[in-house]
Amino acid sequence: MKKIITAMAALFAAVSVVSLAACGAAPNGGYGNGADNWSGSTAPSGQPETGGETGGGFEEGGGFVHDSIVENGFSDVAEEPASYFSLDRNTAGYSQMRNQIENGREVYADSVRIEELINYFDYDFPAPENGAVAVSTYLSDCPWNPGHKLMLAGIKTAERAIDSVNGNYVFLVDVSGSMSGDSRLGLAKKGLKLLADNLGDGDVISIVTYASGVATVLDGGECSNSGKAAVKAAIDQLKAGGSTNGSGGLQKAYELADKHYITGGNNRVIIISDGDFNVGIYDKNTLQEMISARTVAEKSVYLSVLGVGMGNMRDDILETLAKSGNGNYAYLDNMTEAEKVLCHELNGTLMTVAKDAKAGVTFEENVLKYRLIGYDTKLISKDEFDDDTTDTGEIGSNLCVAALYEVELAENAEGKLATVEVKYKDVTGATERNESVKSEVFADSPSSDDLSFIACVAEFGLVLRQSEYAKNADLYAVLERLEGLSEYVAADPYRAEFVSLAGKASEIYVKE
Repeated sequence: MKKIITAMAALFAAVSVVSLAACGAAPNGGYGNGADNWSGSTAPSGQPETGGETGGGFEEGGGFVHDSIVENGFSDVAEEPASYFSLDRNTAGYSQMRNQIENGREVYADSVRIEELINYFDYDFPAPENGAVAVSTYLSDCPWNPGHKLMLAGIKTAERAIDSVNGNYVFLVDVSGSMSGDSRLGLAKKGLKLLADNLGDGDVISIVTYASGVATVLDGGECSNSGKAAVKAAIDQLKAGGSTNGSGGLQKAYELADKHYITGGNNRVIIISDGDFNVGIYDKNTLQEMISARTVAEKSVYLSVLGVGMGNMRDDILETLAKSGNGNYAYLDNMTEAEKVLCHELNGTLMTVAKDAKAGVTFEENVLKYRLIGYDTKLISKDEFDDDTTDTGEIGSNLCVAALYEVELAENAEGKLATVEVKYKDVTGATERNESVKSEVFADSPSSDDLSFIACVAEFGLVLRQSEYAKNADLYAVLERLEGLSEYVAADPYRAEFVSLAGKASEIYVKE
């Protein structure tokens, strides 16, 4: 059985390599095996043979730092009938997981944010007919816990093209010494040039760098053909060295965003960093206060966070910036991921359509218990859900977000099980509008291939987290179910690549 499953995973790996059409060719022709993300025993020039990029920095305390996660437990509906949480569509956790598995490592448990694994993929959720958000619901058996069900709320946002408004973009680039190397500053430069190629004539680009000090490299450059050449020339000149004054860089970036502010336009700071701040403000709480103050300013500026590097990477800092800055957070582990984030999903990365998005799920009495899978650090109270001024997450254009619950139903449960409500500010028009959309879950609600695949990703995440709620979760069982979804998986190279990762993970986690 092991040989059959491993061969199946290898086949899907080959499919993903062939199928991943990008804006440019993937390095070395494959996803996750290019020069910027080495795997196996031979590292590219400038990288150590063992221990990742800094010789063992994957251990907590060696620079690979994540906020601790306490998983959501089961709640009794009789005592707590509703669940509330902030919504976003960050994907950094998936890319970090992939990086670790490609390097033959067990995945650091607190780096596994299961909602970010699930939300990495696109799904066939119905798009909104009105407003910026639609919600659909599904129900299936729970594969790792017989007798329980999985309840899925599938959220899809409206499509709004980045060229529908003019943009004011400030590229904030960490050029400190910790950013040396092809997989850090080298990848950042390639990604920013790709991003510049995808911006339009009416857009404005500024570039700020920070290391021991802060420098303005470009102040309001135009995105015409000649302007893009100047932008790329400026990016090519960036070199790494010195300490990391990240807070000073952020302050300067926001100053330039204010200077070139476009009323009614898309105003955004895009930071690329490993998050290793060590000069100026580097306390997370103080950084959060500094960035949060910008989200309530008259000139609203969004923040996109792009993480790079691994061995000396401060995920906790980068996640804090994204949460506090009305932003999103992706991790670039190779050029193909940069193409996914900055080309294929450019509208979703840079064009927010649902601001301060949050979900509330109210369960009926025929549900005995429920557990929200993932979103462990994003829970909010009922008062915060009801308060339109609560600062919650942002979701970009034409993206899917999934919320998955494991539930225990009463015997012979029938009828309505739960009501899902999503509240958000629709920012697609001239003014922000508070909106709400609802969907109901019933005992006979259908399942779908999307839910079957999401269940595989969730079970995979439970194993990697070594979760106390994993029950009968098993990577070989995940691979067997993925084999039954072969046509669905083969239709999307990112899903096919997941099968490959699950196969590699089974070699790491299942010892004989």
